[in-house]
Amino acid sequence: MKIVKAQLFLTEYNRSSVKEFPKRSKVVGIRIFTDEGIYGDGEVAGIHATYGAFGLIRDMWPFVVGQDPMDNEKIWDQLMLKTFWGQNGGAFWYSAVSAIDVALWDIKCKALNVPLYKLLGGKRRDKVRCYASQLQFGWGPADSPAVTVQDYVDRAKLAVEDGYDAIKIDFLNWDDEGHILDETNRLGLLPPKMVNMFSDRVHAVREAIGPDVDLIIENHAGTNSQSAIQLAAAVQDCNIYYFEEPNTPTFYNNKYVKDNVKMPVSQGERIFGRWEYVNYFLGNSVQVIQPDIGNAGGITETKKLCDMAYVFDVGVQVHTCASHLLTPPSVQLEACIPNFVIHEQHMRSLNPANQELTTKVVLPKNGYLTVEDDIGLGIEWSEKALASEEQIILK
Repeated sequence: MKIVKAQLFLTEYNRSSVKEFPKRSKVVGIRIFTDEGIYGDGEVAGIHATYGAFGLIRDMWPFVVGQDPMDNEKIWDQLMLKTFWGQNGGAFWYSAVSAIDVALWDIKCKALNVPLYKLLGGKRRDKVRCYASQLQFGWGPADSPAVTVQDYVDRAKLAVEDGYDAIKIDFLNWDDEGHILDETNRLGLLPPKMVNMFSDRVHAVREAIGPDVDLIIENHAGTNSQSAIQLAAAVQDCNIYYFEEPNTPTFYNNKYVKDNVKMPVSQGERIFGRWEYVNYFLGNSVQVIQPDIGNAGGITETKKLCDMAYVFDVGVQVHTCASHLLTPPSVQLEACIPNFVIHEQHMRSLNPANQELTTKVVLPKNGYLTVEDDIGLGIEWSEKALASEEQIILK
């Protein structure tokens, strides 16, 4: 079996009707075809890396076409060693490779007529626990900013009513007047007003959801190590499940944060490849990693990262912030690894425009996703996605 061509496309969907809020999310998808009629789908999950990854896939294609899709690890290594950006590749390179790699796994599973989990060593669980993610953007069909303390409480309650017993919120996206808090507002030691605003929001949500619902703090690396420690200290009594991206992901500053907070720390959606992750493991500076199969190097590299983490007693929560295409393979991977913690169910999975991009919609029931026995990824790009105006056929 040989790879003969691919359809590479870039599309977008509407996120919000709020004038002041970013309105659209871009999606890069690929469908790789073989000479035996089997095809596989993949996606780039790199936020703000869409055009860069789109172009890199075009540049990489000569190293992919004509190869046997069953040789996915060989292809991965060739892309790393034969392309200039492959070694120490960074976000764009890893995102581009991810889309190709996921599509190759889809082909491989279809050719062998097995679910993905069979080729990843076998499932250890039949369902995975999920948390409702990014509630500062809402919990419904469109994004809208959380501003007041009551906004945060209301969204948390909606997710719990949907059956989730774990939620995640970034409590510092906006101030209490609705102004965006960008990184320049949050670097260095924070003023008492901002720390108190953060603390009030977190404490109100904890009180609203009660002690039996896990609460994850999202921070999107928006503060530095000093201010991250301030924030953690302010909510130490809230039993935080883990503190995600407390600071810019550099292993030396991350260790400083971990040594000075009394809650688990997670990082990973902006860390790329085994060579970057190893220092976090050696320094015991992270307790949960969050690689995304759409930007961490695909299923091939993400599985290796999970295995490395297991050696260091580090848990795994696969990051998801893309279309529904990457949810089933993420769940299949999480079903196989011994160090699985929880699955991220992003609020944009509820967006109707996002749901139109794939042949099915994958949503939890009572806070859990079932590990399906579908062949391949168990999901494909929809005709609407494949009909995107911005596309190219690679041969």
